[in-house]
Amino acid sequence: MSIDSGDIEVLHQAIEWLDAGSRVELITVAKTFGSSPRPPGSIAAVRDDGYLVGSVSGGCIEKQLAIRIDDQNRAQSFAHEISDDEARKFGLPCGGRIELVFEALSDSSALKQIVSAINDRKRLARTIDLKSGKATLEEVDRQVEFDYNGNQLRKIFGPGWRVLLIGAGQLSRFVAQFAQALDYDVIVCEPRAEFAGAWNVEGSTLTDSLPEEAVLQYATDHHSIVLALTHDPNLDDSALIEALPSDAFYVGALGSRANNARRKKRLTGIGLDESDVSRLHGPVGLDIGSRSAAEIAIAIVAEIVQLRNAFEREHRTGR
Repeated sequence: MSIDSGDIEVLHQAIEWLDAGSRVELITVAKTFGSSPRPPGSIAAVRDDGYLVGSVSGGCIEKQLAIRIDDQNRAQSFAHEISDDEARKFGLPCGGRIELVFEALSDSSALKQIVSAINDRKRLARTIDLKSGKATLEEVDRQVEFDYNGNQLRKIFGPGWRVLLIGAGQLSRFVAQFAQALDYDVIVCEPRAEFAGAWNVEGSTLTDSLPEEAVLQYATDHHSIVLALTHDPNLDDSALIEALPSDAFYVGALGSRANNARRKKRLTGIGLDESDVSRLHGPVGLDIGSRSAAEIAIAIVAEIVQLRNAFEREHRTGR
């Protein structure tokens, strides 16, 4: 899992509180049982007067946690499972239960280091040892994920999933902005100088590599999404030829149903396996009646979120 889009808000607020001299408790969802509104790795921060930012239960138990934390003589770090009785009392849905890890933070330096890494599009693992209370930070690749074994908790900060956009047009700008809001790492492939020169989405990476080279360099693992959005078959097809047989999680192409039917026929005709070609999402995105570039971008990102959440839910539960 990658960073939740709300994590950066929690980090900034915790830093502000700590720098102002307040005590701050960091709470992380370590484990869930049954139905739970927030997945493992979700975080919240509570100031010593009960003010809270973030969410570990979708709002069900945050107020009660703030009251209880304020009343406690807290250890440096500890884990606590919300019991069945507490779950019912606090209103967790469908009998769900959660195990939370609490940390009393003493200064903001480590949080500032995390924020700096996120701004640089780096990926950090913060590991807390529950016995000693010691926390460590290390830069990790996209294969390292959240982990909790009862003694140590490893929380990931930074982008874990990557979107490779073929083309730097208006649609790609909207997709890039929406994807970054969800903390996807965004790479834009644009070999056409007139389009590349107008690209201005801060935080994204622009490359003038050929599409097939960009796919091979950036987007062949299962945490990658490839979107061919130029409407130019020479560019889009070049990317798809490499992306469809790869392990990329999602491969989509812009165009009407008729255009995508012709595209699939072309790709099969040049030797791609039908099973690989069948992976192509085209027309790309959910069918929500999109007309403008912004609406099409919403449909594209929404479909990716839908499929990714389903995949991660199955990965967590083993179903």
